Amino acid sequence: MTAPPDDCLARNEWICGAYLSTRRHVLLDAVLQHLRLTALAVLVGLVVALPLAVLARRLRWTAAPVLALTTVLYTIPSLAMFSLLLPLYGLSAALVVAGLALYSLTVLVRNLLAGLRAVPEEIRQAARGMGYGPVRLLLAVELPLALPAAMAGLRIATVSAVSLVTVGAIVGFGGLGNLIYAGMNTYFRAQVLTASVLCVVIAVAADLLLLGVQRAITPWTRAARP
Repeated sequence: MTAPPDDCLARNEWICGAYLSTRRHVLLDAVLQHLRLTALAVLVGLVVALPLAVLARRLRWTAAPVLALTTVLYTIPSLAMFSLLLPLYGLSAALVVAGLALYSLTVLVRNLLAGLRAVPEEIRQAARGMGYGPVRLLLAVELPLALPAAMAGLRIATVSAVSLVTVGAIVGFGGLGNLIYAGMNTYFRAQVLTASVLCVVIAVAADLLLLGVQRAITPWTRAARP
């Protein structure tokens, strides 16, 4: 009877230190790609969501179409979304970033709009009475007061993007998702578990980081608590 191998890789165990030590460069590259795709997608989504939310706030009749459009985008399955964007971006990282940015619009637009709507009208009137124009009013009054709601949406969008990046593995740009899919195809247990755990760690770390930023830039929300 043959004795079991001493190498956890040869035994194909779920938890294997040898996998971490021998493939740390592969893991690091995957983590960096995952972070880069997530950050770019959320940033692009935020750049698009902000003017949409401001438009919906300024012209109230546009709110329903804007919210409906972003909701419809979120309901499109990821595979179909990437297929629709394929003629524009080809098999590239830009394809994944564009798809994830569109998915993020639902949360970002809704939270930004909710934050802008929550600004008391008397504060707007007081700012206008002090000579604030529309742009200065938005930048100096409305957006700062809308930060709590906006940051809450940003946190949700970021955590969602971390998980959705893995779907990009179908086009070869999925960060840790590439390792998960490859590991599932070959039943490489250590690779699947390690990449999956790293995805969770990134999501939790990103949420905690943004929570810290939110608390730092909105000190008045803590002062208002009993």
